[in-house]
Amino acid sequence: MEQHIYDWLLQGVFAAAAAFFLILMFVSAPYGKQEREGWGPGVNMRFGWFILELPSFACMLWFYWQGEHRLAAAPLLLFTLFEIHYFHRTFIYPLQLRVKPGARYRVILLLFGMVFNAANGALNGWFLSQLGTHLHNSSWLSDPRFIIGIMLFAGGFALAKQSDAILRNLRQPGESGYKIPYGGGYRFVSCPNYLGEILQWTGFAVAGWSLPALAFACFTAANLIPKALSSHRWYREHFGDYPPGRKAIIPFLL
Repeated sequence: MEQHIYDWLLQGVFAAAAAFFLILMFVSAPYGKQEREGWGPGVNMRFGWFILELPSFACMLWFYWQGEHRLAAAPLLLFTLFEIHYFHRTFIYPLQLRVKPGARYRVILLLFGMVFNAANGALNGWFLSQLGTHLHNSSWLSDPRFIIGIMLFAGGFALAKQSDAILRNLRQPGESGYKIPYGGGYRFVSCPNYLGEILQWTGFAVAGWSLPALAFACFTAANLIPKALSSHRWYREHFGDYPPGRKAIIPFLL
């Protein structure tokens, strides 16, 4: 990857994080509980999720294996964790969705997401196997940043997957309504799945100590914190018995 393209894409991800945070603090993304008309055509929700996440998986795979340090231990481990996540999100998660009849993924959101995911996969793949010189020495495996980051990633991954499973099991086949989730991280926040994602990619950024991973962690937080606040408001408006002590995304704080 040419350096000027790398720099341009990296700046674009940071800019997108700032822009999305500002927009989503005032406008709820039109899918899931907030799905509504007026956002243009949509596609089947399962197919939408598949083509949304595929660029992350594919671009990471391609750009990582172009780098000359692709077989170094630390980059290879971080690459594997990234691809495990996106293999699940691309090929498994869409099949597990229990969507309400007629639910659509809006094309305008889908196109932006695909472009972002392609840039994110390319940037992180190229950094891990080519630009991240500190990662290419085996001593990085014992660096506290790497160890703490991997622990954060693993904890966030587990929290997100447990929370997704709780949500998925709320709705039986053929049901289309919403219910209050309980158990796991839902004891403390309305969106522990979002919290898990933020912890996961924060851990990835710490373990890799890289600007592309930091940009992705910032975008994840900028995208999911406003969504969690919106979802929390929706639950409180629609369920009179919603747990009063539950926060939106950060236990006891937010």
